[in-house]
Amino acid sequence: MMTLRPAKERGAANFGWLDSRHTFSFGNYYDPSHMGFSTLRVINEDKVLPSQGFSTHGHRDMEIVTYVLQGALEHKDSIGNGSTIRPGDVQRMSAGTGILHSEYNASDTDPVHLLQIWILPDTRGLEPSYEQVHIPKEERQGNLRLIGSRDGRDGSVTIHQDVNLYAAALGMEDEVQYDGAAGRSLWIQVARGAISINGQALTAGDGMAIAHESQLTFVSQSEDSDILIFDLASS
Repeated sequence: MMTLRPAKERGAANFGWLDSRHTFSFGNYYDPSHMGFSTLRVINEDKVLPSQGFSTHGHRDMEIVTYVLQGALEHKDSIGNGSTIRPGDVQRMSAGTGILHSEYNASDTDPVHLLQIWILPDTRGLEPSYEQVHIPKEERQGNLRLIGSRDGRDGSVTIHQDVNLYAAALGMEDEVQYDGAAGRSLWIQVARGAISINGQALTAGDGMAIAHESQLTFVSQSEDSDILIFDLASS
Protein backbone atom coordinates (compact mmCIF):
# COMPACT_ATOMS: atom_id res chain seq x y z
CA MET A 1 0.00 0.00 0.00
CA MET A 2 1.37 3.40 -1.02
CA THR A 3 -0.26 6.61 0.27
CA LEU A 4 0.84 9.95 -1.14
CA ARG A 5 1.15 13.05 1.04
CA PRO A 6 1.23 15.84 -1.59
CA ALA A 7 3.49 18.82 -0.93
CA LYS A 8 0.69 21.26 -1.73
CA GLU A 9 -1.48 19.84 1.07
CA ARG A 10 1.10 20.39 3.83
CA GLY A 11 0.61 22.95 6.54
CA ALA A 12 2.26 26.32 6.01
CA ALA A 13 3.64 29.14 8.12
CA ASN A 14 5.33 32.28 6.87
CA PHE A 15 6.83 34.78 9.32
CA GLY A 16 8.71 36.83 6.74
CA TRP A 17 12.14 35.60 7.84
CA LEU A 18 10.91 31.98 7.84
CA ASP A 19 8.89 30.10 5.23
CA SER A 20 7.97 26.67 6.58
CA ARG A 21 5.99 23.68 5.30
CA HIS A 22 4.75 21.03 7.73
CA THR A 23 4.23 17.42 6.59
CA PHE A 24 2.63 16.64 9.96
CA SER A 25 0.76 18.74 12.52
CA PHE A 26 3.06 21.36 14.03
CA GLY A 27 2.66 24.71 15.77
CA ASN A 28 -0.57 26.38 14.67
CA TYR A 29 -1.14 23.76 11.97
CA TYR A 30 -3.31 20.95 13.30
CA ASP A 31 -4.67 18.09 11.22
CA PRO A 32 -5.76 15.03 13.22
CA SER A 33 -5.27 12.84 10.14
CA HIS A 34 -1.61 13.87 9.89
CA MET A 35 -0.14 13.69 13.40
CA GLY A 36 2.92 11.69 12.39
CA PHE A 37 3.83 8.28 11.04
CA SER A 38 4.95 5.48 13.34
CA THR A 39 7.58 7.19 15.54
CA LEU A 40 8.19 9.94 12.97
CA ARG A 41 6.56 13.06 14.41
CA VAL A 42 7.76 16.10 12.41
CA ILE A 43 9.14 16.85 8.97
CA ASN A 44 9.40 20.60 8.49
CA GLU A 45 10.86 22.09 5.34
CA ASP A 46 12.27 25.47 6.37
CA LYS A 47 13.70 28.34 4.34
CA VAL A 48 15.37 31.00 6.48
CA LEU A 49 16.44 34.44 5.25
CA PRO A 50 20.05 35.63 5.69
CA SER A 51 21.12 36.50 9.26
CA GLN A 52 17.77 35.30 10.63
CA GLY A 53 16.80 32.27 12.66
CA PHE A 54 15.32 30.60 15.69
CA SER A 55 16.27 32.26 18.98
CA THR A 56 17.01 30.16 22.04
CA HIS A 57 14.18 27.75 22.82
CA GLY A 58 13.76 24.42 24.56
CA HIS A 59 12.92 20.79 23.74
CA ARG A 60 12.38 17.63 25.77
CA ASP A 61 12.19 13.92 24.96
CA MET A 62 12.66 14.18 21.21
CA GLU A 63 15.28 13.04 18.70
CA ILE A 64 15.85 16.00 16.38
CA VAL A 65 17.64 15.49 13.05
CA THR A 66 18.65 18.44 10.86
CA TYR A 67 19.43 17.94 7.16
CA VAL A 68 20.60 21.03 5.26
CA LEU A 69 19.91 21.21 1.52
CA GLN A 70 21.36 24.65 0.79
CA GLY A 71 23.30 27.25 2.75
CA ALA A 72 24.66 27.02 6.30
CA LEU A 73 22.89 26.81 9.66
CA GLU A 74 24.63 27.90 12.86
CA HIS A 75 23.76 25.87 15.98
CA LYS A 76 24.40 26.60 19.66
CA ASP A 77 23.02 24.73 22.66
CA SER A 78 22.98 24.61 26.45
CA ILE A 79 25.28 21.57 26.68
CA GLY A 80 28.17 23.45 25.11
CA ASN A 81 27.94 22.64 21.43
CA GLY A 82 28.45 25.19 18.68
CA SER A 83 28.65 24.21 15.04
CA THR A 84 27.71 25.12 11.49
CA ILE A 85 25.66 22.60 9.51
CA ARG A 86 26.09 22.53 5.73
CA PRO A 87 24.90 20.28 2.89
CA GLY A 88 26.26 16.79 3.49
CA ASP A 89 26.14 17.23 7.28
CA VAL A 90 23.66 15.31 9.41
CA GLN A 91 22.97 16.62 12.91
CA ARG A 92 21.26 14.67 15.68
CA MET A 93 20.25 16.29 18.95
CA SER A 94 18.68 14.19 21.70
CA ALA A 95 16.65 16.59 23.84
CA GLY A 96 16.09 14.06 26.63
CA THR A 97 15.51 15.70 30.01
CA GLY A 98 15.72 19.13 28.42
CA ILE A 99 17.95 21.20 26.18
CA LEU A 100 18.01 24.81 25.00
CA HIS A 101 19.33 25.69 21.56
CA SER A 102 19.31 28.33 18.85
CA GLU A 103 19.62 28.04 15.06
CA TYR A 104 20.56 30.90 12.74
CA ASN A 105 21.32 31.33 9.08
CA ALA A 106 25.09 31.72 9.15
CA SER A 107 25.17 33.82 5.94
CA ASP A 108 24.61 37.56 5.57
CA THR A 109 23.62 37.14 1.92
CA ASP A 110 22.24 33.67 1.17
CA PRO A 111 19.14 31.84 2.43
CA VAL A 112 19.36 28.47 4.14
CA HIS A 113 17.08 25.60 3.14
CA LEU A 114 16.73 22.63 5.47
CA LEU A 115 14.62 19.78 6.73
CA GLN A 116 14.06 19.49 10.46
CA ILE A 117 12.93 16.03 11.54
CA TRP A 118 11.60 14.95 14.92
CA ILE A 119 11.47 11.30 15.96
CA LEU A 120 10.00 10.07 19.24
CA PRO A 121 12.71 8.38 21.35
CA ASP A 122 12.38 4.82 22.61
CA THR A 123 13.20 6.00 26.16
CA ARG A 124 12.13 9.14 27.94
CA GLY A 125 14.44 11.07 30.23
CA LEU A 126 17.67 10.47 28.34
CA GLU A 127 20.69 12.62 29.02
CA PRO A 128 20.76 15.37 26.36
CA SER A 129 23.39 14.75 23.68
CA TYR A 130 24.55 15.99 20.30
CA GLU A 131 26.18 14.45 17.24
CA GLN A 132 27.10 15.71 13.79
CA VAL A 133 28.66 13.80 10.91
CA HIS A 134 29.59 14.73 7.36
CA ILE A 135 28.58 12.35 4.58
CA PRO A 136 30.07 13.46 1.24
CA LYS A 137 27.71 13.66 -1.71
CA GLU A 138 29.69 11.03 -3.58
CA GLU A 139 28.63 8.50 -0.92
CA ARG A 140 24.98 9.32 -1.61
CA GLN A 141 25.25 9.80 -5.39
CA GLY A 142 23.24 7.05 -7.06
CA ASN A 143 23.26 5.15 -3.79
CA LEU A 144 21.15 4.71 -0.67
CA ARG A 145 23.47 5.79 2.15
CA LEU A 146 22.59 5.11 5.79
CA ILE A 147 22.72 8.44 7.65
CA GLY A 148 20.89 7.61 10.91
CA SER A 149 20.35 4.40 12.90
CA ARG A 150 19.80 3.07 16.40
CA ASP A 151 23.37 1.72 16.64
CA GLY A 152 25.19 4.44 14.70
CA ARG A 153 26.67 1.91 12.30
CA ASP A 154 28.48 2.75 9.08
CA GLY A 155 29.22 6.29 10.21
CA SER A 156 25.57 7.26 10.68
CA VAL A 157 24.31 9.37 13.57
CA THR A 158 22.84 7.47 16.50
CA ILE A 159 19.08 7.89 16.88
CA HIS A 160 17.51 6.56 20.07
CA GLN A 161 14.73 4.72 18.28
CA ASP A 162 14.19 1.70 16.02
CA VAL A 163 14.79 3.56 12.76
CA ASN A 164 17.08 3.33 9.75
CA LEU A 165 17.32 6.61 7.85
CA TYR A 166 18.77 6.61 4.34
CA ALA A 167 19.57 9.43 1.92
CA ALA A 168 20.23 9.30 -1.81
CA ALA A 169 21.30 11.93 -4.34
CA LEU A 170 20.12 10.99 -7.81
CA GLY A 171 20.78 12.38 -11.28
CA MET A 172 18.47 12.05 -14.26
CA GLU A 173 17.26 8.44 -14.64
CA ASP A 174 19.46 7.20 -11.79
CA GLU A 175 17.80 4.17 -10.21
CA VAL A 176 18.06 2.64 -6.74
CA GLN A 177 16.11 -0.15 -5.10
CA TYR A 178 15.05 -0.78 -1.53
CA ASP A 179 13.66 -3.99 -0.09
CA GLY A 180 11.07 -3.45 2.60
CA ALA A 181 11.15 -6.01 5.43
CA ALA A 182 7.99 -7.61 6.77
CA GLY A 183 6.58 -5.81 9.77
CA ARG A 184 8.20 -2.47 8.89
CA SER A 185 6.73 0.83 7.73
CA LEU A 186 8.45 3.19 5.30
CA TRP A 187 8.14 6.92 4.84
CA ILE A 188 9.68 8.51 1.76
CA GLN A 189 10.36 12.25 1.63
CA VAL A 190 11.39 13.96 -1.59
CA ALA A 191 13.67 16.74 -0.44
CA ARG A 192 14.52 18.02 -3.91
CA GLY A 193 13.85 17.20 -7.55
CA ALA A 194 11.41 14.60 -8.85
CA ILE A 195 11.30 10.81 -8.70
CA SER A 196 9.05 7.86 -9.36
CA ILE A 197 8.47 5.05 -6.88
CA ASN A 198 7.34 1.85 -8.59
CA GLY A 199 6.11 4.08 -11.41
CA GLN A 200 4.26 6.62 -9.24
CA ALA A 201 5.51 10.18 -9.69
CA LEU A 202 6.53 12.42 -6.77
CA THR A 203 8.03 15.89 -6.76
CA ALA A 204 9.86 18.05 -4.23
CA GLY A 205 8.05 18.23 -0.88
CA ASP A 206 5.93 15.15 -1.51
CA GLY A 207 5.93 12.36 1.05
CA MET A 208 4.70 8.80 0.82
CA ALA A 209 3.72 6.23 3.43
CA ILE A 210 4.45 2.67 2.34
CA ALA A 211 3.44 -0.64 3.88
CA HIS A 212 3.40 -4.23 2.61
CA GLU A 213 5.58 -3.51 -0.42
CA SER A 214 8.40 -6.02 -0.78
CA GLN A 215 10.52 -4.07 -3.25
CA LEU A 216 10.68 -0.40 -4.18
CA THR A 217 12.32 1.02 -7.27
CA PHE A 218 13.23 4.72 -7.23
CA VAL A 219 13.98 6.46 -10.52
CA SER A 220 14.99 10.11 -10.68
CA GLN A 221 13.11 12.35 -13.12
CA SER A 222 15.44 15.28 -12.42
CA GLU A 223 19.12 16.10 -12.75
CA ASP A 224 19.26 16.78 -9.01
CA SER A 225 16.96 14.71 -6.81
CA ASP A 226 17.44 14.18 -3.09
CA ILE A 227 15.36 11.64 -1.17
CA LEU A 228 15.13 10.40 2.41
CA ILE A 229 13.86 6.94 3.37
CA PHE A 230 12.68 6.31 6.93
CA ASP A 231 12.51 2.59 7.75
CA LEU A 232 10.46 2.41 10.95
CA ALA A 233 8.74 -0.08 13.21
CA SER A 234 5.15 -0.63 12.14
CA SER A 235 2.75 1.67 13.96
